[in-house]
Amino acid sequence: MTIQSLPSILRYGSISEPLWIEFDRRIGYHSMDITHYHRSYEFFYLYTGERKFFIRDSVYHIGAGDLILVNSNDVHRTSELSQPNHERVVLHYDLPFFDGLSQEEKELLLSPFSSDYPIVKLNLQERMQLEAMFESLLRELNDEPPGYRLHIRNMAIELLLFTARHARKRNSPPSDELTPVQRKVTDIIRHINLHFRDPLHLDELAKHFFISKGHLSRVFKEVTGFGFSQYINITRIKEAEHLLRETDWSITEISERCGFENFSHFGKVFKELSGLSPRAFRKLELNKNNG
Repeated sequence: MTIQSLPSILRYGSISEPLWIEFDRRIGYHSMDITHYHRSYEFFYLYTGERKFFIRDSVYHIGAGDLILVNSNDVHRTSELSQPNHERVVLHYDLPFFDGLSQEEKELLLSPFSSDYPIVKLNLQERMQLEAMFESLLRELNDEPPGYRLHIRNMAIELLLFTARHARKRNSPPSDELTPVQRKVTDIIRHINLHFRDPLHLDELAKHFFISKGHLSRVFKEVTGFGFSQYINITRIKEAEHLLRETDWSITEISERCGFENFSHFGKVFKELSGLSPRAFRKLELNKNNG
């Protein structure tokens, strides 16, 4: 079976499970239209086409054969470039997936995700090796023979091991040449990431970075895929989720510490991005830890 003979969509697991796999053959132009960050580690491989990939505070242009590694809770988004149509396979690994492995093995498999440069460039031989593993995994997922879940788990580990070994021997990453606009937006994003607890207003940031308010709003969306206010809210809610998990501070205090001036607005934005109220989110996390 070749990749071309697969159905246009294959799915395995879900976002709430230790391993979640998606294969898509997308026709036409496609951009993610939802806020995107998650606790799982994302392993994204582009078979065909080209994409713009925003991760953390930088934007990358990726093409067929590129592997992208998104660390846990990194804000990211993909959008189209000039070409329509693309095929991609994505694996999401949540921490329970690694239960039963030694600490040393777990650290090895996850080590590539902590790299400052999230794009893995493969030569032709490496790309063929990786695609052979993907096709073995996807064939099992499509056919579902006896024991296919075991095979899928083993191949998911093989993919991480292949990447971890490759990362240890690869040279320093190539530097994508940023345009002046992309560099400006990157500086603004880094400023937001450092100062999200403070009041942040579009007009004040525009003055600070010597750019007009309208131009900043437009290029911020073009580069990142996120609206200016949307990105600030995502950054604040990520921190709120962390504090709800790791502290016993009151929800009101967490709201203030994350830069929200209005508690009801905090609750509304939190539920919009996390799918739960702050109280329900904390209760769910406590139940996970006690379970």
